[in-house]
Amino acid sequence: MDANLRRKLDELPAEPGCYLMKDRAGEVVYVGKASSLRSRVRSYFDPGRGDQRAFVALLDDLLGDLEVIVTRSEKEAVLLENELIKKHRPRFNVRLRDDKDFIVLKLDERHPYPRLEVRRAREKRQPGARYFGPYSSASSIRETLRMVNRHFQLRTCSDHVFDHRKRPCILYQIHRCPAPCVYEVPAEEYRQSVEDAVEFLEGREGELVERLRGRMAGAAEGLRFEEAARLRDQLQAVERSLEKQRVLMSDRGDRDVIGLYREGPDLVVQVLSMRAGKLEDAQAHPFREQEFPAEEILSSFLSLYYEHTDAPDEILVPLEPVQAEALADVLSERRGRRVRLLTPQRGAKADLLDVARRNAEQGFRAWHEHDERREQALASLAKALHLARPPRWMECYDISTFQGALAVGSGVSMKDGEPDKANYRRYKVKAVAGQDDFAMLHEVITRRLRRALGEGQLPDLIVIDGGKGQLNAALAAAKDLGVPTRPSPGNPDAPFVELVGLAKSRLVDGPALGTARVVARRGRRAEARLADAAEAAEKGFVSELARSPERVFLPGRKDPVVLRQNSAELFLLARLRDEAHRFAITFHRKLRRERNFQSVLEEIPGIGEGRKRALLRHFGALRRVREATPEEIAQVEGFGPRQAAAVHAFFHRPDAPPVAADAPPGAPDAAPAGGPADASPEAVVAATEAEIDAALADEDASPEPAA
Repeated sequence: MDANLRRKLDELPAEPGCYLMKDRAGEVVYVGKASSLRSRVRSYFDPGRGDQRAFVALLDDLLGDLEVIVTRSEKEAVLLENELIKKHRPRFNVRLRDDKDFIVLKLDERHPYPRLEVRRAREKRQPGARYFGPYSSASSIRETLRMVNRHFQLRTCSDHVFDHRKRPCILYQIHRCPAPCVYEVPAEEYRQSVEDAVEFLEGREGELVERLRGRMAGAAEGLRFEEAARLRDQLQAVERSLEKQRVLMSDRGDRDVIGLYREGPDLVVQVLSMRAGKLEDAQAHPFREQEFPAEEILSSFLSLYYEHTDAPDEILVPLEPVQAEALADVLSERRGRRVRLLTPQRGAKADLLDVARRNAEQGFRAWHEHDERREQALASLAKALHLARPPRWMECYDISTFQGALAVGSGVSMKDGEPDKANYRRYKVKAVAGQDDFAMLHEVITRRLRRALGEGQLPDLIVIDGGKGQLNAALAAAKDLGVPTRPSPGNPDAPFVELVGLAKSRLVDGPALGTARVVARRGRRAEARLADAAEAAEKGFVSELARSPERVFLPGRKDPVVLRQNSAELFLLARLRDEAHRFAITFHRKLRRERNFQSVLEEIPGIGEGRKRALLRHFGALRRVREATPEEIAQVEGFGPRQAAAVHAFFHRPDAPPVAADAPPGAPDAAPAGGPADASPEAVVAATEAEIDAALADEDASPEPAA
């Protein structure tokens, strides 16, 4: 330890606060809190303690600097630690998953006919709305929504659709919704369904069962047999959900039970959520490289976890977290009611902790087995493609264009076999005119590698969606920028990036016709051609058409590599490629929709960019703007009677631009007639979104030109 760091340790104050440990590069690697900074921080370096914890041995080589922040109380230290962890994201602190992993159900009771909506747990909560959850997975929230919508018949359409629908949807036909958007449904009757759903979501099934039984009996006595049958179905659904629950505690209290299991620096924290004495949810949170004591990790976890999740009355923990009293005070203030942190040693609550610990251990085993399979897949992929190293950071790039117009590129990222959406990128092709996929790909890869050189970080592997031609275009971009695509023989530590091309499978005639000819286009036409050929050869026809395998093209190699079908390494590449294709198509669709909508609006006098955006947000399609009355247009933000009248008159003049009357919501509206031959790149092709996307898929399915 250098003299400067030793001097800082000697001058530490004996006051509450937070400490930030930094490595020799100045990056914060750990944030902690203490009731006495002097005692806590110096305990890490006291040779007399004989501390055998793994992280202590690392500090001498790792630690480069130390910074402390003094607070007025332990409670302030808890709050400050939470903010510092979110700001610096130290690698040795626990970091919860992104807020996308925590979802809740929202019920806006200000609407006369409210509906349940899925929302992020960290979104700002609106007054007048009720929230249920959070739910640990999308599957659990879908199951809950399915049951509520089926048996309590709340509407599912958005407010915009609710206000503009003219006929009921299919949910009305199958008796899943009373269609208040179209018919006069009494608000009191709908409110009764809302209250029943709320009781179900809040876990008050006992009260709900008694009410449903009473209402069912009343409907039967009044000879309203259809209503009685509907109530019977609701009652049976609620009773089935009660059978699935196991009552673990007789006091029917609300509590969370925390389990913790660790092996070395890796650990899993398990949260069992119990409401009204029943186990409602279980969430496992795995963490890596957590060298610091379990008491500190648990304290940080609880502070972060309950920042956007309502804390229950009791939280059972396996060991006392650091500054437990201050943490309990912070959680109580957030909730508005008292929250207790308990560490029971015997009795029923101690048994619950044992259940949580065993669940955490099971989650740890499953997590590590998944990691082992992923490591094996990465190693197998590196071996099959003759890569210099396992591709822990992979990216894939795809080009999407329609008849040379609105060319866009997409780049998706995967780290350690999982999508890394923070590194997803979209590119508008700027320097290429016409249909030249190779030049477009060259531009996109050039821009990506130039950014990588500026950041000083290169991915391990870049996958190009295409064959030899696309791969050679990407290799040319790397060569132009001087980016190595193989490790340097004399300098193995020099950065480099490897590139491969992944070509999709193709329809083939198969052995029945004695040839392996690849069909140029896929779809119904290709299937019909194969059917005709098979019938002519009197071989019969199999609708399950034969396909060529996925092929991987490598630099400097003539023949492609064919990975084993259904192998883990092929699944990784195909998943990455399909995600890049989806991302490109989504971006392309968005640009088409904006262009189709705004190209016509630009012709309306007095409508600027702000009003165009307001119309787009409010109506969403040209067809709806044309169908709107002046009074409806005047309700749009920034529009008055004069502007509304101008828009209405523009769409109803004799030479008004055609708008597809039967276009589905969100589809591009019709443009001036004319085929591709007489349409400029800016012209809009009169086609639905599905037809354009099918054409894009066909373009991707065409054979690659020779390199």
